[in-house]
Amino acid sequence: MIRVVKTASGFERELLAAPFGFKGGYLTELWQTAVKLVGDDGSAGLGLGIQSILWADPGVFSRYSELHGNTLMHQITRHAVTLVKGEAFRTPLDLLEGLFPETLEYGRRLLDDPQLRPTFILNALSAIDQAAWVLYARTYGLGTFAGLLPDECAGLMESAHHSVAAVPLVPYRMTEPGIRELTAHGYGILKIKLGADPLEKGDKEQMLQWDRERLSQVHRIAGEGRSSLWPDGRVRYILDANGGYDSRDTLLRLLEHADRIGALERTILFEEPFADPDRESAEGLPVPLAADESVWNSGDAVTRLQQGYSVVVLQPAAKTLGMSLKIAAAVLSRGGFCYCGDLTVNPAMAEWNKNLAAHLPPLPGMRMGMVETNGPQHYLNWARMREFHPVPEADWIDVREGRFELGHEFAACAGGIFAEHPHYAALAR
Repeated sequence: MIRVVKTASGFERELLAAPFGFKGGYLTELWQTAVKLVGDDGSAGLGLGIQSILWADPGVFSRYSELHGNTLMHQITRHAVTLVKGEAFRTPLDLLEGLFPETLEYGRRLLDDPQLRPTFILNALSAIDQAAWVLYARTYGLGTFAGLLPDECAGLMESAHHSVAAVPLVPYRMTEPGIRELTAHGYGILKIKLGADPLEKGDKEQMLQWDRERLSQVHRIAGEGRSSLWPDGRVRYILDANGGYDSRDTLLRLLEHADRIGALERTILFEEPFADPDRESAEGLPVPLAADESVWNSGDAVTRLQQGYSVVVLQPAAKTLGMSLKIAAAVLSRGGFCYCGDLTVNPAMAEWNKNLAAHLPPLPGMRMGMVETNGPQHYLNWARMREFHPVPEADWIDVREGRFELGHEFAACAGGIFAEHPHYAALAR
């Protein structure tokens, strides 16, 4: 057992280069959190987190200012840190399971919102969870990501890809030159944000029209690109509506348009289309569906598979690594697939995503794992943040021909996830 005898936490604000649009809203900054946990044997673990309140609960984002919403989430993190001190755990999964219910209750009281989404709480707990994994690794002398995997993942996550496909975002306000630049760099998969609210009136017909025009625009530009990820060299798409569609019929109207322009055959996934996924079936749709924010635990994941979804997006930075591993075990053991999302993480946190992606079985038709990556696109000071990486000059940090190349050096140090992070450690006080 590991007993936590000392804790510390802090944060810093990182500006985005331009407003980042999805779910009908826009973020202008992302708070970077740091949590330190010290065990009774003197071992210490530092965990990092990214607060993304628009992703975690759009209702909170709409009720409060961006600054106020971030302040509330960090208050939840600090409260949870106080709960951890003095606690003992066998594995980080045990710590998370014990911490989550009380933190959810506190968060709902704090925001006076009995419907506060569990994802908001998991986002607030992500740095604590990561700190627990690092403390666990240091206590027991573990030096690889595979060494962290719980028994329920054994045999399901045996992959160790030396390459993982990198998936950049095409957010609402990305211009034609920006889209063209992505294809020119050899990216083979573009994640296109849909579900916009162009008039900010919640008009679904206006949303549908905007989405049709946006998809046509991206498809026209992406037709100029070539990628070595695919035998035919053509760029593929993941469409992500972040729950923007109110019905299956409206979604089908978009997919009919995609078929007419030739984009449907190049769409490998449609992610989180429905505002109320419990009410809509995925059966019989002409494109595979992926679930993201509608899944916060393994039970949700099983429900989505039963509805006809075939993929669940794992979000270590948004839903904690612990919950992501439990979800992966539930999905993979039932014949489903997973890939790793991003949440616009910083360079140091991106290595956790790459490790997870490298251990997941590839999606049908692919030869490698896949990880979303959009931090370089969105952070104003990405180059400065890269200096905080424990191995800032490592080859595996940069995308080459649409993929991350993870060689022996990456495997030997797990991308630096267990290394010291002096800059972020100074925040946790």
